Amino acid sequence: MKINWQRKLTSRKLWIALAGFIAGLVIAFGGSEDAAQTVSGSILSGAAVIGYIFGEGLTDMANVKKGDDGNE
Repeated sequence: MKINWQRKLTSRKLWIALAGFIAGLVIAFGGSEDAAQTVSGSILSGAAVIGYIFGEGLTDMANVKKGDDGNE
């Protein structure tokens, strides 16, 4: 079975779970709640950028396959 990495890496569930796990580790190892919030916020912001880039790339690929390059 082949894993669809694009779909996995753009999954909001994955990024929320990862941010929660890392924020928990920060607190467990003596970090403050503020540090945990900063780390988890940074992860989710990065995930939004990654999702946008992948989404735009997929849209561009679909347009190229249809022969529509976006220029009129």
